[in-house]
Amino acid sequence: MKLPTLLIILLLTMSCKGQIEKKHKHTNDLSKETSPYLLQHAHNPVNWHAWNDKTLALAKDENKLILISIGYAACHWCHVMEEESFENEAVAKIMNDNFICIKVDREERPDVDQVYMDAVQLLNGNGGWPLNAVALPNGKPFWGGTYFPKENWTSILTQIADMWQEDPAKIETYAAELTEGIRSQNHITNINNSNTIISKNELALINKKWTAYFDPKMGGYNRAPKFPMPNNYHYLLRYAVQSEDTDLLQFVNTTLTKMAYGGIYDQIGGGFARYSTDVKWHIPHFEKMLYDNGQLVSLYADAYLVTKNPLYKETVYQTLAFVSRELTAENGGFYASLDADSINKFEKNEEGAYYVWNLSELKQILKDDFTLFQSYYNCNSYGHWEDDHYVLIRNESDSVFCTNNMLSLEQLKKYKNKWHKLLLEARNKRKRPRLDDKILTSWNALMLKGYIDAYRVFDDANFLQIALKNANFLMTNVLREEGGANRNFKNNKSNINAYLEDYATLIDAFIALYEVSLEEKYLVKAQQLTDYILLHFYEPSSGYFFFTSDQDPALVTRKIDLVDNVMPSGNSIMAQNLFKLGHYYANNNYSGTSKEMLYAVLDKAIQYPPSYSNWLQLAADMSSDYYEVAVSGPTALARIKEINQVYIPNKLIVGSTTASDLPLLQNRFDQQQTNIYICVNKSCKLPTDSVITALEQIKTTFN
Repeated sequence: MKLPTLLIILLLTMSCKGQIEKKHKHTNDLSKETSPYLLQHAHNPVNWHAWNDKTLALAKDENKLILISIGYAACHWCHVMEEESFENEAVAKIMNDNFICIKVDREERPDVDQVYMDAVQLLNGNGGWPLNAVALPNGKPFWGGTYFPKENWTSILTQIADMWQEDPAKIETYAAELTEGIRSQNHITNINNSNTIISKNELALINKKWTAYFDPKMGGYNRAPKFPMPNNYHYLLRYAVQSEDTDLLQFVNTTLTKMAYGGIYDQIGGGFARYSTDVKWHIPHFEKMLYDNGQLVSLYADAYLVTKNPLYKETVYQTLAFVSRELTAENGGFYASLDADSINKFEKNEEGAYYVWNLSELKQILKDDFTLFQSYYNCNSYGHWEDDHYVLIRNESDSVFCTNNMLSLEQLKKYKNKWHKLLLEARNKRKRPRLDDKILTSWNALMLKGYIDAYRVFDDANFLQIALKNANFLMTNVLREEGGANRNFKNNKSNINAYLEDYATLIDAFIALYEVSLEEKYLVKAQQLTDYILLHFYEPSSGYFFFTSDQDPALVTRKIDLVDNVMPSGNSIMAQNLFKLGHYYANNNYSGTSKEMLYAVLDKAIQYPPSYSNWLQLAADMSSDYYEVAVSGPTALARIKEINQVYIPNKLIVGSTTASDLPLLQNRFDQQQTNIYICVNKSCKLPTDSVITALEQIKTTFN
């Protein structure tokens, strides 16, 4: 039987429309947002709102408590709590009836996250995500926690709602006390007037104290979970080389080797997960974050410069291949993250499903190579995770493996390339983890710095081209014409005022890009951004920078962050930026501010060195000679590339292939030859046209 043409067209149109327009039973205000994390919750039965002035005014108008739930797109336990509670209509009714419910993407709004994380940590001694807090209509918190099973969640919310009706004064008292606690944490007074830099002997004592927390066998710290903490190992690498501490250097190498061998590192596709749940770096929470990978590329590049370990070079190249393949936008920006969860073969959302293997599928894909592959990647009891799942992990170097298996390194390399190609092809047929495709300024700056450092060490022009494209994207899309910058970019929209970490990391990256390209516009932009935050973020009574601008709406407190965590604090990065810009521009205000910031934090750095490792980098710069390497002449770029093949952490580079007005380059340009000036505090040795001679003038150990 033939259907009329019009009916066929109508049916096809309805079918296509049905595929395109998926109807949802529930839709809330988050549907208007751009954050992938917020959009994940846009069709929950919970009447979610975004954090904004309108929502906060609504809470005051209705005199309702605010329920603040904070997470991020790649967070596994955030997804679990959504599935158990936020998608449940009965739970949603309790939330909607009693609270103004606000969802926050911690990556877009770290300012909000910090305030309520402080509250939860004061209440419980620890924190994490999902982060859940309840506050008065004015935003002052009085209760909070992290993940809750559905029964616990509904019970707690019901009790809070009842108390608000029966005894609101009691809740207001709790909120006042907790808010005062949060504010007291953020009250910082500059009380260090000694004006003395930490000595070399004190640095040695600090680092000796630090070693008590090391895991000498597997690297990292002697506990689980294990986070990479790139700034910790960057400082320890630097100190080990400059102090000629072979034991410390061995520990750093053990750490970097075991991380690169581990399941925390994607052995097939490259790139690192956020942390491992065990002591051998094996089983991660599988989310891959841009900020980790940017910093780890910088760390492994410098470690290669010190050791020439081919594993470190391979790690850099594979990680950048992953970033290029999976986290890079056509416009040159870098996306935020990949989810920990993906859909498994049973059509269930499962953590790590995209990355794990079972023996039967490996045998089918690899065929005759399986036995060798199984040995190399420990598809045995050492690499077993749970059920029939294996997470690939190595436990010996390529040279040792080749000796044990009667292979040459070249043969093994061919095998590995073949395995990676086959398994990537097989993995790409699986349902991919969700991509958080927002672009964040600070995270992009860290990845930009990673590409710059990879170029500096490996002289691969492709790395520089990607760095220049990203820098141009940031200058065009997140820097504002009237001054300042924005935090985010998504759907051609950039609308969140930038935070201290955005400015600090961007300035750092622009300085680094100037050093390898000698394009002075990047140094000029770094200075302009520095002057902007001195105007809008600096707090004279403490000598530090607030996390938020004076143009941002007020929160419960205005936070000053000094602690170096997985990312260094904005203040420690800015102290280093000011130190460098003070040298570049002979600006005593920059230099003096940097010194005062370091002086005031030294007591804390001595007590808790892992939490102040980026500050200790600056202390190491100030406690020894800091070299100003000025290169002027037609072949300046080529000479700088040669100099960069030597690990010299206590230096900055200033150079030009034409005449320049920068203080360290004034009246030094010679069209006929390139001269290298090695200076300390603007006092220079005799110029030379020889890189070898210049390097002999530089001492890479403490004096």
